[in-house]
Amino acid sequence: MTKTKKVEELEQQIADLTNDLQRTRADFENYRKRSEGDKAATYQHGQSAAILKLLPVIDNIERAVAYTPDDLKDNKWAQGIASLVKNLEKSLEGLNLKRIAASQGSEFNPDLHEAIQFDEDAEGDKEVIAEELQAGYILNGQPIRHAMVKVTRK
Repeated sequence: MTKTKKVEELEQQIADLTNDLQRTRADFENYRKRSEGDKAATYQHGQSAAILKLLPVIDNIERAVAYTPDDLKDNKWAQGIASLVKNLEKSLEGLNLKRIAASQGSEFNPDLHEAIQFDEDAEGDKEVIAEELQAGYILNGQPIRHAMVKVTRK
């Protein structure tokens, strides 16, 4: 075998090994990005599942506060219970959880609101919320629980 032939073979081997190395680096970079994405998705799913388990507790505390008897409105203990909801909501806001706006008279949005009742006798060209029946929440910009509302026309 001549020297130039041997050099050509070695250069070809170097080129092949270089291509293999570049492909391996690219595959590893794709794997790293995919595993980071999977890890973030798993974290968000776990966060969402945990928050969804807390929402009924918040609902029950809000109902209890809403139906506090008049003779207990000035009671320190009852006021402390009412502040629990505010403290919990502040903590959840730190996790990027926001309550969906569903006040009376605001426009009905099927992406955020779930119509549980509809006032069939109402007239108008615009669907609006008559009453919020259960609060809805958005986590990281995505609704995790739609607000249940009663809808009317205006």
